Amino acid sequence: MGLPTFVFKDMKTPKLAVRTEFAAALNQICTERGISTDSVLETIKMAILAAYRKDMGIDEEFEYEVEVDKETGAAKVFKFKPDKKTQRQEVTPPGFGRIAAQTAKQVILQKIREAEKEAILDEYKDKLNQVVNGMVLRFDGTDIFCDIGRGQGVMPPQEQVRNENYHLNKRLSLYISDIRETRKGKQIIVSRANPVLVSGLFRREVPEVASGAVEIKLVAREPGLRSKVAVASKQAGVDPVGSCVGQKGVRVQAVIDELGGEKLDIIQYSADSAKFIAAALSPADNLKVIVNEAKKQATVTAPSDQLSLAIGKEGQNVRLAAKLTGYKIDIIGPEGKKMTAEEKKLKDEKKVKAKKKTVKKAEKKVKGSSKTTKKAVKTKEKKVVTLNPLKDKSTQK
Repeated sequence: MGLPTFVFKDMKTPKLAVRTEFAAALNQICTERGISTDSVLETIKMAILAAYRKDMGIDEEFEYEVEVDKETGAAKVFKFKPDKKTQRQEVTPPGFGRIAAQTAKQVILQKIREAEKEAILDEYKDKLNQVVNGMVLRFDGTDIFCDIGRGQGVMPPQEQVRNENYHLNKRLSLYISDIRETRKGKQIIVSRANPVLVSGLFRREVPEVASGAVEIKLVAREPGLRSKVAVASKQAGVDPVGSCVGQKGVRVQAVIDELGGEKLDIIQYSADSAKFIAAALSPADNLKVIVNEAKKQATVTAPSDQLSLAIGKEGQNVRLAAKLTGYKIDIIGPEGKKMTAEEKKLKDEKKVKAKKKTVKKAEKKVKGSSKTTKKAVKTKEKKVVTLNPLKDKSTQK
């Protein structure tokens, strides 16, 4: 028994679109580079016209135009008078295709690179004020170039963190701050020092911030050292500070790790200036705050055991609290005496000097003890040396 035969009537086989080598190459370039075919064709036309002008020369009385076939890549050159475009005539010289291709090759590649760069810049315009992952590619003087996906970002010195160690292939979280015109053209500016980087990292790590249930109101930052973040809840029953800290501090620790170990204080925002200033001066507590709204000044009374905490090392804590709240803050002790940040700095410097003195004294004691032990060893050696000759004499006798 033979196999059944099937007869198809009135069925036409679908015709595949015939693609030439030029059309295939054009589509490949456009898909790889992410640019439009029209921009590439315009570039090719400009390059061919430049090649024609170089080899054949042009008549100033006429205008010139190039047509390129999208399928075959065949190019034709036309000239016409400015007011009579319909009466144009073809002036393509014989064998011009190969000459035009050779002359225009570099120009086409350059224009394609420019079109690609413009496409990348347009893409990153939509990513401004966002945090992206990047990697250090190279160093150009004081500038650092980072790979941020399709494009490259430049991190100038003012956007770098002083105490961070940057090396090749180091992975970083970067804030896209601007697209700026420089002497090398338009460049994407990325930052590690911008305070908004902290907000972006919290938005990435904390779902409540990403969804809008928790809002980051204000950020005060000294890059690489310490930041204070004021948060507020926009949804009933959501603890803003707890959400940002996470269970066992997992969420805030992830942000700290991304910032290279920078200290973070998460503070609950309050519309009451006195409460907000007291919270901003954490970890100090039991503070009494008197606010002068007209002068934007606040006087804070701190217990003696909380005074140094409220001011912070070299006045860092009170300085960041002032940045965060927008108030000039004076901190006084229980006796009513004010201690400025400069005074606190001097006090810390005195403590450091006192510690250095004690260390030096300890080193001197160690050196002294080592000298005495050396002397004792030398005296023992001398005794051995003096005794040995007597032994020799006795043996000789």
